[in-house]
Amino acid sequence: MSELRASEGARTAMVSASKSLDRRDDLFSRAASALGDVAYRWTITSDLIHWAEGVEQLLGVAKADDVATDEIFSARTVSQKGASRRETIMKSTAIDNGAGVAYELEYQLKDDKGKLRWMEDRGRWFADAEGKPAVAIGVLRSIDERRGRDDRLVRLSTYDELTGLLNRMRLKEALGETLDSAMRGKNTAAFLLLAVDNLTLINDSYGFDVADEVIVGVGQRLRGLARRVDAVGRYSGNKFGLVLRNCSKERLIAVTERLLASVRDQVIQTSRGPVATTVSAGCVSLPAHAQTVEQALSHAEEALTVAKQMHRDSYVMFTPSREREKTRQYNMNVTDELVSALNERRICLAYQPVVSSVTGETMMHECLIRLVQPDGSIAAAGNFVPIAEKLGLIGLLDFRAMELTMETLRANPDVKLSLNVSGRTTSDHMWLDTLVAQLRADRSLASRLIVEITETVALQEIAGSAEFVTTLRDLGCQVAIDDFGAGYTSFRNLKTIEVDLVKIDGSFVQNLVTNQDNQFFVRTLVELAHNFNLPTVAEWVGNEEEVAMLRDFGVEYLQGFFLGEPVLQLPAQRGRSETVRRA
Repeated sequence: MSELRASEGARTAMVSASKSLDRRDDLFSRAASALGDVAYRWTITSDLIHWAEGVEQLLGVAKADDVATDEIFSARTVSQKGASRRETIMKSTAIDNGAGVAYELEYQLKDDKGKLRWMEDRGRWFADAEGKPAVAIGVLRSIDERRGRDDRLVRLSTYDELTGLLNRMRLKEALGETLDSAMRGKNTAAFLLLAVDNLTLINDSYGFDVADEVIVGVGQRLRGLARRVDAVGRYSGNKFGLVLRNCSKERLIAVTERLLASVRDQVIQTSRGPVATTVSAGCVSLPAHAQTVEQALSHAEEALTVAKQMHRDSYVMFTPSREREKTRQYNMNVTDELVSALNERRICLAYQPVVSSVTGETMMHECLIRLVQPDGSIAAAGNFVPIAEKLGLIGLLDFRAMELTMETLRANPDVKLSLNVSGRTTSDHMWLDTLVAQLRADRSLASRLIVEITETVALQEIAGSAEFVTTLRDLGCQVAIDDFGAGYTSFRNLKTIEVDLVKIDGSFVQNLVTNQDNQFFVRTLVELAHNFNLPTVAEWVGNEEEVAMLRDFGVEYLQGFFLGEPVLQLPAQRGRSETVRRA
């Protein structure tokens, strides 16, 4: 009797649990339907699936009976993320304590028309009296839109939008993977950096849309010649990168020549018709000539630059150079020293007098930039300015020189100064705006300031130079053309720029007494300047004979070591110091 009562109790509990599941199933179905999803109840022991309303539309099937069992349903599964639903549930090691065990997975199903639909499947399974999965209650949700969005984001993060090739980030990753593999396996690989040669001309002739088509066409050529194991990507605007696995130097040369020929020998069809173009390449053997991604890219850029300097449709194989590395290291050291000097206020000015050719009286001083080294010695501009210009630091030096010049003008009300600016600074609006603000704050400074720009800079951009000069002259400053004669200034250029003073390039003053060509050239320059009522300054004056000859030519002002060397303290301030340091 006791066994009978226990059996009846178990059946009662099972019936109660089943009714509870049915109620929960009904609520779950209605909630899912309200969200546009479809709920289901899968009786695992019989393999039957009971679907809520809307399954036909969600899965793209004619009727629910077409997916009435998990076996039929699973047959439509094409791809999935992880294990199948049956595997996920049946192999679960979790224990159902009455609340069920959650599961979640994603997969693709094929509808009646063969179209694939992404589904998210979430639910809970419930165990029987023996603890084995008996019933699964879940909901299916369409995630086509989400998966499409995720795929687009993945593609954008991996591929270049224009060409469909790998983007720069992924190209660098592929390069790093290939380099690591080559170093571990002790084999060889290679990296090519290729650039479309005449893209600017194509832009100007056909428009940017056609230039984009050319970029796409070149990319297709490169991808068509690459092997499956190689990686092709767009490195930047007109540059492509090609990572070659298991590539000897001999094969690298052959591949590069074939790539160049594939672009050169066949025009690219565009919406405006056929367009001919070529590419140049810089090549690096790995890991022989680069052990890091940064080295590989830098060396490829260096080789490509040399190739483009030769002529179009060229390639250069990178080779190490001890002299080049020494120069690079020297440039890095100078850069560090310049930055430190700027931060530590070790950039200063030296002042060289400019005197009247008639009276010998000092009329002004030119401000020459100097660097005070940690040991107290003085480095002249020639030791660091050319490198600063090459490495893009000249703007910082010009800014500091301007600050020091303005400080000197404020501290010395009777001094007139001239300040050199580089070509880059003439187009630096921040530099000009800062100077303008200081001059407007103290109008008395402008009349004692001359700004010098070199003739070659003035000629490079006449319109920009004229605007720069006009701004300064409107404030009351004077403007001088330095190195006059080096750029062969024409009458028209002098008239357009409207400067106040011309400084004759010192190379024409050197050996003036014995060099008749220089004499003729200086006389011509002086006559040219006087035609515009412009006074002249002769630089690099070295002796008394040159002083006399320049005076006879009509040169108004003279400058050179013979007349006064640059000093770190203005003569007017000598009374405050026992010695004056020469620089």
